[in-house]
Amino acid sequence: MEWVVNAENVIAVGTFAVASSIAFGQWWYERMVPRRRRIGYRVQLDTAIGDDDGTGGGNTRLGLFDEADGMDEASVVLLRIENDGALSVSTGDYTSGGLHGMTATFDGREVHGVAVTVGPGSGALMSHFTPAHGLEYDGSSLRIPRVPLNKGEYFKLLVLLSGGTVGSKVTVSGGLQDGDVHPNESLTPDEKPPVFSRPARLTSMAFLVGIALLAGLIVTGGEPPPMGCATGSLEVTGSTAFAPVAEELAEAYMEQCPGSKITVTAHGSTTGLRELAERGAAAKDGAPGLVALSDGPAPRGQETGDAGTEGGEGGGLAGTRLAVSVFTLLAHADVPVRNLTLADLRRIYAGEVTDWREVGAGRSLPIVLAGRGAASGTRDVLQRRLLDGAFEPPASSRDCSRKDNPKAPVIRCELDTTDQVIATVARVPGALGYSELRTTSTLEGVRRLSLDGRRPSLDGAGHDAYPYREIEYAYTYGRPPADSLTAGFLAFATRGPGQDVVRTHGHLPCGTPEGLRICGAAD
Repeated sequence: MEWVVNAENVIAVGTFAVASSIAFGQWWYERMVPRRRRIGYRVQLDTAIGDDDGTGGGNTRLGLFDEADGMDEASVVLLRIENDGALSVSTGDYTSGGLHGMTATFDGREVHGVAVTVGPGSGALMSHFTPAHGLEYDGSSLRIPRVPLNKGEYFKLLVLLSGGTVGSKVTVSGGLQDGDVHPNESLTPDEKPPVFSRPARLTSMAFLVGIALLAGLIVTGGEPPPMGCATGSLEVTGSTAFAPVAEELAEAYMEQCPGSKITVTAHGSTTGLRELAERGAAAKDGAPGLVALSDGPAPRGQETGDAGTEGGEGGGLAGTRLAVSVFTLLAHADVPVRNLTLADLRRIYAGEVTDWREVGAGRSLPIVLAGRGAASGTRDVLQRRLLDGAFEPPASSRDCSRKDNPKAPVIRCELDTTDQVIATVARVPGALGYSELRTTSTLEGVRRLSLDGRRPSLDGAGHDAYPYREIEYAYTYGRPPADSLTAGFLAFATRGPGQDVVRTHGHLPCGTPEGLRICGAAD
């Protein structure tokens, strides 16, 4: 019994015992406690409709309430009667000696009329509410017929009363074979939760199974493998679009794993991959502590000789799919266009369309292209996914305001970062640019454009055909050792809390079911 000295073991086994008792108790109650017929009732409305409500207060009346005789002390009560037992109730299950099955009594008040309503799908019940079946009233009593009720079925009685006090006692009496008539309550006017619903039972059983596995794991000496926390230094470079995610992942990892130091310096996907390939080829004592983030797979045939593949051994780039990044076209807020077709977009970047009027705007406004340099993965995604492999036109302006090359068909400038592109689009009238979809921030001065009627959306990334999206890769030079800081950081980024960080920044983690449909289908 050495396990007894371990507090975790005692707590786990104790929790298992409690959960077992709860699950068994529910099972025993539902199977061993006799199933009974029960009719429940409750007052859903009790209000004065006359000037004198019997409480010394009063109310406001208007219209027919003031004109009808005898309404000074009038009140109405809405009474709900339902089968809340485990069995159906038939007309023969009532034990009353008369035609009626139950009697409603309104202390101190006199009944003057009653209206009956039934629940959806229960219209056949209305045939039972006739004097011939025992529906009648006398003084403070209302006699209710022997109404058959299936489990969960109900009807309501709206009773007009006079005299007495609003809120005075209302009771329903009657007898049932192997059952009773009783007052009940509900969280909402028309819904009463069951004692043990099916979801509650399933939840309890799932909880029991999970606790059983945990208790067995701890008692037998096993435990889930912890995330490997390695010390040392690691550099993360590459994609600027994914840089904010990488920075937060690095901070979270270093907080969880003291002794690790991770720095993020993003200069573009192509630049990062080239740096990784060069440093990896020059390393003499193993792969460098460097991860290169790339918007999309590394180009095949890059200097490494193994670019763009996963499972690379030794030399060559080895990629890990991290997330699906959704990108969006951005236009200056004053551009009167909300949607572009792929055909029109390609004509714009080919220099064939230079004014927004040519693609549906109601006025003339020159198009200004704000783009990224050749090393940008975001630009590469635009060219591969939207421009059918065609390149953006050459830069023709240094400030995105004036055309420095008069022969160029369109003004186009190149920026170093995505943030610079966004700021430029917001500043320059008629500007068109692109960036990753930032669902957690508000972009002022710009608007996102739809493509062929499809809006950029993270929620729909795994389902619709929105074309401007790409998989974000993390590349290493060869597969890192399992106990290395590089391997630990990649594991953190692809599961557990790392996935939450990725999603918070507007990307779809590849480890989720939605992301796996896209990431798993990639070449």
